[in-house]
Amino acid sequence: MATPGDPRRLFRLVQEGRLRALQEELQAAGGCRGLAGDTLLHCAARHGRRDILTYLVEAWGMDIEATNRDYKRPLHEAASMGHRDCVRYLLDRGVAVDCLKKADWTPLMMACTRKNLEVIQDLVGHGANPLLKNKDGWNSFHIASREGDPLILQYLLTVCPDAWKTESKIRRTPLHTAAMHGCLEAVKVLLTRCQYEPDCRDSCGVTPFMDAIQCGHIDVARLLLEKQKACSSAEDSLGAQALHKAAVTGQVEAIRFLVSDLGANVDVRAATTGLTALHYAAKW
Repeated sequence: MATPGDPRRLFRLVQEGRLRALQEELQAAGGCRGLAGDTLLHCAARHGRRDILTYLVEAWGMDIEATNRDYKRPLHEAASMGHRDCVRYLLDRGVAVDCLKKADWTPLMMACTRKNLEVIQDLVGHGANPLLKNKDGWNSFHIASREGDPLILQYLLTVCPDAWKTESKIRRTPLHTAAMHGCLEAVKVLLTRCQYEPDCRDSCGVTPFMDAIQCGHIDVARLLLEKQKACSSAEDSLGAQALHKAAVTGQVEAIRFLVSDLGANVDVRAATTGLTALHYAAKW
């Protein structure tokens, strides 16, 4: 059991928001870190404890740019959890808005994993750059496309009109990502405001239509056919079509859509492997 002055107890007090108890016990432990190298500031920012964050910075002079073992700073924590009051406090104190954690993620990228437009607006308003990329080649717009909030995508395109012109290191676009995750409203925004080439391909030759079909998102597939004139019989780098991909992932409704609605040939063979959709289904 943690005793007074034990770092574990201090972190628990921060998590629970017990400022007075923390004030009484902090002197015994001084600046301490958790198992992941976190400071109490990381903990306060992660749990949205603005009052404790303020106390630790202003009464104890704790470093607002302190990093843990993943190079996360308190701003990363507050942004990733959507705690706007903590984000704004840290920004007002002049923290580095585009600081990088492990894998080159910025606070803005982490904020884009949450559907919290206000936090994103605060970060961009303080100079966060939506065009920066992480180690996988994803920028903030790409990450937001995965989450699928159309208002956030509209905002990012307004403040940074070229944000959509991006590919990951394996040449996947935000349209691929939104289609794969079935984000219909996001796909609508991307097809309306961005100029993706029909049947744009990643490094494996996969198109957004294939992604949608493979994951069973028929509504997205229909939209791509209607708005972008996607080719339902396009082939990837191994010669596999959307039908093969639906078969290998067991997407029965997608297979029915391709065959019954679009007239896909059930006996078509992948150009490279010579396998039919039935062969791919047997793998599943």
